[in-house]
Amino acid sequence: MNEEMMNRSYEVQVERESLGRYTAKTFGWMFAGLLITFAVAVGGLFTGAIAYVYSIPYWYYILFAAEIGVVLFLSARIEKMSVGLARTMFFLYAVLNGLVFCAYLIIFDLTILWMVFGITSVFFGIMALIGWFGNINFAKLRPFMVGGLIFLVFYWLLAMFIDLSAFETGVSMFGIFLFLIFTAYDTKKIQAYYEYYGQVPEMAAKASIFSALQLYLDFINLFIYLLRVLGRRK
Repeated sequence: MNEEMMNRSYEVQVERESLGRYTAKTFGWMFAGLLITFAVAVGGLFTGAIAYVYSIPYWYYILFAAEIGVVLFLSARIEKMSVGLARTMFFLYAVLNGLVFCAYLIIFDLTILWMVFGITSVFFGIMALIGWFGNINFAKLRPFMVGGLIFLVFYWLLAMFIDLSAFETGVSMFGIFLFLIFTAYDTKKIQAYYEYYGQVPEMAAKASIFSALQLYLDFINLFIYLLRVLGRRK
């Protein structure tokens, strides 16, 4: 019995991929999600298909609810669902977000969007490197991060019903700062997921997808808040 267990342990260790490869795959899923979002946004705009979506009454609230539902379902069921379903849910979220992002292609000039995308990529890359190589105690920052996230959610929910445009720039600057921290934090968590789930290939694969979703959300939110500060509407 002991010999059998040792053989199984040896097989798991052989199958375990390196941390570098695991991290590269995680960022690969994240970039794939961004590519799908971009493709859906551009395709919906130039084919005119987005007009049918935007003609639905309260389309924005419907898409917002759908996105929240996908994220909550993926977060709550990630350990029980299959790897294939986890990937499907992640890409479904990217598609839904692409439908929302069509609005940004309509509202903002393409030059501004490319400029903000470039700035977002640089900021995201720097914070990812800081999170990966830096020795930061995120346990002390976590109350601030959670509190900041709750504040932003309540602010934008309130802004749906009350004119809070006078505070938008200040809140957007705070959002940029917050998601810069989240970028470093979620990059660091890749290492923690690898150590915790690395010996169970299926769980490691699902943790990688979940990390990709978190990094995807960091990038998207950072892009949106930078656009709110730097972008000029048509």
